[in-house]
Amino acid sequence: MDQVFKALADASRRQLLDRLHQRNGQTLGELCEDLAMSRQAVTKHLALLEAAALVTTVRRGREKLHYLNPVPIHEIYERWIGKYERDSVAALGRLKQRLEERQDE
Repeated sequence: MDQVFKALADASRRQLLDRLHQRNGQTLGELCEDLAMSRQAVTKHLALLEAAALVTTVRRGREKLHYLNPVPIHEIYERWIGKYERDSVAALGRLKQRLEERQDE
């Protein structure tokens, strides 16, 4: 999970993930289009994203296609965000119930 947080800490890597979310299965050349970074920089960022299992690749002939793997992000949500969110939603539900009970009195 540390590798996932490290990978997500960089804005350029988040931008690459956003691009894959918009259109999955892109080549390196397609990912480099309209970016203000070199092909070599994109390659390095993709290597870190692959190491964190946020991106997977599939070879199709001579092309290497990059795909977003949302599982590590979902695991972060479940471990770090979801549990806090559940408590807040439950508290709001109890508050709503109490307020409605007072209105009925």
